[in-house]
Amino acid sequence: MSEATTSEAAPQDDRENTLFFDLKDGRVVIKLRPDLAPQHVERIKTLTRQGFYDGTPFHRVIEGFMAQGGDPTGTGTGGSQLPDLPAEFSQPSKARFLRGVCGMARTANPNSANSQFFIMFAPAPSLDGQYTIWGQVTSGMEFVDKIKRGGGSNGMVRDPDRLLKAQVAADAQG
Repeated sequence: MSEATTSEAAPQDDRENTLFFDLKDGRVVIKLRPDLAPQHVERIKTLTRQGFYDGTPFHRVIEGFMAQGGDPTGTGTGGSQLPDLPAEFSQPSKARFLRGVCGMARTANPNSANSQFFIMFAPAPSLDGQYTIWGQVTSGMEFVDKIKRGGGSNGMVRDPDRLLKAQVAADAQG
């Protein structure tokens, strides 16, 4: 096995809780956090296994903040056919929104997360205890850093980069 392949491999016993996001520049490996957000992790895995995320745009990307995806419409208003999820951040947690943390996007209603997610470029303490954390990038953050940025105050991206393929590591071939 090459060194590059080894660094992308998930520990054999935790492949069910490891996600691969293939971006234009390379593979991002995300450790899922069912200990923090079991319902959100299950939703991410369900949608991933349905192929829901394949080809979806990173429609809102703000320099120094985060890259948001998971909306097949690319407008920031789309979601899956599944019902919205209740927030999983009410319990006190030491988990914080730091670089590489993956959270669920939602409306002003804390119980409105569905399919949209975001990956942090930098710490954002203002999000702590306000949004559900479901994962952490363990390798490939340099590829997240290369996602095309948006403009204006809302960070909407024209001709956005896309999540080419998402896979649960346990299902990945090779």
